Amino acid sequence: MARPHVVVVPYPGSGNINPALQLAKLLRRHGVFITFVVTEHNLRRVRAATAEGSAAASVSGGREGFRIETIPDGLLDADRDAQDYDVGLSKATVRHGAAPLRALVARLRGGGSGVPPVTCVMPTSLMSFALDVARELGVPSMVLLGFGAAALMAQMRLRELKERGYLPLKDESCLTNGYLEKTIIDWIPGMPQISLGDVSSFVRTTDPDDFGLWFNITEANNCKNAGAVVINSFEALEHDVLAALRAEYPRIYTVGPLGTMLRRCDDVGDDDNNIDLSLWKHDTECLTWLDSQEPGSVVYANFGSLTVLTAGQLAEFAWGLAATRRPFLLVVRDDLVTGGNGCMTALPTEFLSETAERCRVATWCPQERVLRHRAVGCFVTHCGWNSACEGLAAGVPMVCWPVFADQFTICKYACEVWGVGIRLDEEVRREQVAGHVGEAMESEELRKSAARWKAEAEAAACPPGGSSYKNLLGLVKALEQA
Repeated sequence: MARPHVVVVPYPGSGNINPALQLAKLLRRHGVFITFVVTEHNLRRVRAATAEGSAAASVSGGREGFRIETIPDGLLDADRDAQDYDVGLSKATVRHGAAPLRALVARLRGGGSGVPPVTCVMPTSLMSFALDVARELGVPSMVLLGFGAAALMAQMRLRELKERGYLPLKDESCLTNGYLEKTIIDWIPGMPQISLGDVSSFVRTTDPDDFGLWFNITEANNCKNAGAVVINSFEALEHDVLAALRAEYPRIYTVGPLGTMLRRCDDVGDDDNNIDLSLWKHDTECLTWLDSQEPGSVVYANFGSLTVLTAGQLAEFAWGLAATRRPFLLVVRDDLVTGGNGCMTALPTEFLSETAERCRVATWCPQERVLRHRAVGCFVTHCGWNSACEGLAAGVPMVCWPVFADQFTICKYACEVWGVGIRLDEEVRREQVAGHVGEAMESEELRKSAARWKAEAEAAACPPGGSSYKNLLGLVKALEQA
């Protein structure tokens, strides 16, 4: 039987690159040949984030069963610093992504030069043009979600919300008068009743032609064009909504949490551990700092790769963390603050001096290792899907502040369904930050729920009988038969 060859095409942002790379490593460990497609711009960022560029260069040069190819992202360099960068990037991929990917897959399709013929194209969500390319070239396809089953189900219903007259909003007052919170949607299959505002950030528009709303409606429903859907989740976590989704997507593989799966599947080999496509340089010294802290004593705060704060919001978070009187690790990207020009300059000077003995500030960190560290007792998070999965897998209670896209749905589940989180108000206030952190760290109920989900995640990933492990083997078999 010929070796399966999967072309993995993640959306060019960390939230999609990271899980795509984790899945690619898992597939490679089970005999699948991987071509991993990154944008030219992002490969330059990876090399810049690596101390001397050598690690990224060796990866792009090839590793047995794993190679990197690049395509342009279609975005002009002059537009990379724009305030709506993510929207611009999405528009560029939609308009310009298909042609270079088509040329790449066509070149690889027949194999040769030690590369087996392409047997599957696997984009992440938000890259559905790749499914069209695969169909045009006669290559099977699957899609890897950059979010969970509940978020997919919610986004699939954005179109129906529009048809039923919920969207777009009637006027700007709906953003502030409680309409988003009081309007309850109780007809989404497999999901508990949910407020309109928690369906997605993209409901917050009065424009019938809003690009973000159109893009997410289109991309969520285009997943149906894939031969199968792969989800970084596990059966117990989203049981009800997965059952509902399977009425629409017969082939669904839940293979998460991917980080836990990688640790549990290292019997197959782990020589790919040094393949890292991080767009930021990791501050690994923060792990040494954590080693010096008491078990369960540290608050870890990280707002992900896309969130942008005002200087005032960051100050409220910072002073709120300071008011807990607990040690804390705060991640402040160089571009976290609007108009900011560096990590330390974004924080109030007096805050840094006042908290110097119990605060560690990093520009980026190996988050999964941080969350699994014995010292971490609470996670202040934006509720991105990767962060939520890593927090659940580590058994760490969360303080949640959703900002964008599916983060509102994930926050809803974390706080009200899984019982592991406490939600902050949209307006950041230091007193509430301090109070919620204290409650999250002291609540026996939250700790028990977090511990239970950690155990469930471990069980799902455990060979040979864990649900995610069995689904991974099923996915590999499907690829072998494609």
